Amino acid sequence: MENNNENKETVIEIKNLTKEYKMYPTKKDRMIEAILPSVKRHSTFRALDNFSLEVKKGEILGILGKNGAGKSTLLKMVTGVVTPSSGEIITKGKISSLLELGTAFNMELTGVENIYQHGQVMGLTNEQIEERKQEIIDFADIGDHLYQPVKTYSSGMFARLAFSCAINVDPEILIVDEVLSVGDMAFQLKCFKKFDQFKKKGKTILFVTHSITDVLKNCTRTIIINSGKKIFDGGVKEGVEKYKKIIVGLDDGLKEKEDKTKKLEKNFKKTKEKDTWKSHFNQNDKIIEYGNGQAEVIDYGIFDEEGRYLQSIDNSKEVVLKSKIKFNENVNEPIFTMTLKDFNGLEVCGTNTLIEKIATGKYLKGEVVEVSFKTRLQVAPNKYTLSFSCTHFKPNGELEVLSRKYDALLVEVISSKEHVGVLSLDTDIKIKK
Repeated sequence: MENNNENKETVIEIKNLTKEYKMYPTKKDRMIEAILPSVKRHSTFRALDNFSLEVKKGEILGILGKNGAGKSTLLKMVTGVVTPSSGEIITKGKISSLLELGTAFNMELTGVENIYQHGQVMGLTNEQIEERKQEIIDFADIGDHLYQPVKTYSSGMFARLAFSCAINVDPEILIVDEVLSVGDMAFQLKCFKKFDQFKKKGKTILFVTHSITDVLKNCTRTIIINSGKKIFDGGVKEGVEKYKKIIVGLDDGLKEKEDKTKKLEKNFKKTKEKDTWKSHFNQNDKIIEYGNGQAEVIDYGIFDEEGRYLQSIDNSKEVVLKSKIKFNENVNEPIFTMTLKDFNGLEVCGTNTLIEKIATGKYLKGEVVEVSFKTRLQVAPNKYTLSFSCTHFKPNGELEVLSRKYDALLVEVISSKEHVGVLSLDTDIKIKK
């Protein structure tokens, strides 16, 4: 992927970008420092720290990170809403931002008047605005409210018009921050169709979201920001897996955490038995393994109802997916999981004991448990990966991964009938004249 972009034009170049904010304990301290500049009453919060990035034309860059990581600060600086403390940003081409919809609107003006004002802010001539006006009106679809002052709009109508204005100026670079799902379901569908049109036209898109599924489906490259620093830049699937570790506190981009995870992985591999369930299946040599080591998924496999090994899964028949977990510490109410993913890393289906409302009880150090998921995988015939894990919630409500084996087995789902889409429906069709 990166090789394909080597000869493409760089449209966004960020060099050593830093953004700092002054933090005051009280309003009084802020006032004292304003009156007496030599008296320092503030601490400094660094939202972005020596951040560098290059984005090529046509890339769809997914930006991941926990709340407060610096994602929105980065986008605001790229669009010029926020000024960097230091560093440089070079952009080529018209940028349209879906960060804070309607910021260029005048609440006293009508919707139509705001269409012209927004277009002028974006650098369009009146002729160019006139050419796009009907498309904006049709996309917003707010009827006669278009000729009323914006201050009379509901929040839904305001979002529809603001989104329509932002998306219909034909930018070279589109910046999106968690705003594709505005308005009702019909309007959301239009938003995503428009987004797909931008992708097909080869537009450059910076996409901030907490939805891992949206990143896997839409992006060509991923970066992860943590505490203002870029800690990952690369493939989408690899980035998503790293982000999952960050979410559960097993990876924050620091070397000592990575070393700890590697040691755990080595310990897991040492426990392999000679004759295991998994030895009878197509194991993935790129399995992703991590956890805090309090428990360990030591085996897994796919069986029919008689306990025989299955090398492929018929989507019309029941199968039993098994995992075997060994506890290295005492654990109360662990959660046992199973997930089926496609080769792009998209989770197709899965379940766990929490979803199924099964109380799992307490397990002592040294105990081994077998977990069986009896199910019918009614998905389209294709090749998938099968994952197993053991997690639990700490007393403070935080999810903790004890052992996770992502993409452990490579499996094939087969079917005796044709299908449409990603699911295989078991349907009884009746026709009556």
